[in-house]
Amino acid sequence: MRNTVSVQLTSGSASSLTHRKRILTSALWIIQGLLALLFLFAGSIKLIMPIEMLTAQMPLPLPGLFLRFIGTAEVAGAIGLILPGLLRIRPILTPLAACGLVIIMIGATVVTLAGGEGVSALVPLMVGLLCTFVAYGRRSWGSA
Repeated sequence: MRNTVSVQLTSGSASSLTHRKRILTSALWIIQGLLALLFLFAGSIKLIMPIEMLTAQMPLPLPGLFLRFIGTAEVAGAIGLILPGLLRIRPILTPLAACGLVIIMIGATVVTLAGGEGVSALVPLMVGLLCTFVAYGRRSWGSA
């Protein structure tokens, strides 16, 4: 009787673990997709808009070529969030792309705070935290 109960508990917890893993995987894919869209849009804007218009919208003036570099890094990060996992080619690149985007968001938060816009700094902070969640959640892809 005791062995039967322990087998049932073990099989139940394995099912629960599989269910949790599916939920986590689904949540990570949804967050990755939304972040990829966000960074693809933001990076494209930085690459398409004239530099004069970009610098006029910034809380602190930044060099135009630096803004173009940030735009390129955001587009590359957006691609890196989706394609490695989708194509199953070098999936270790997904958490690395997320880490790179975390660095960009730390800079965006600091620039926003230095510009005197405290409440507006919450947006890049939250995006950075979501990127951190993706980097942490996908860290096992490097060992698979």
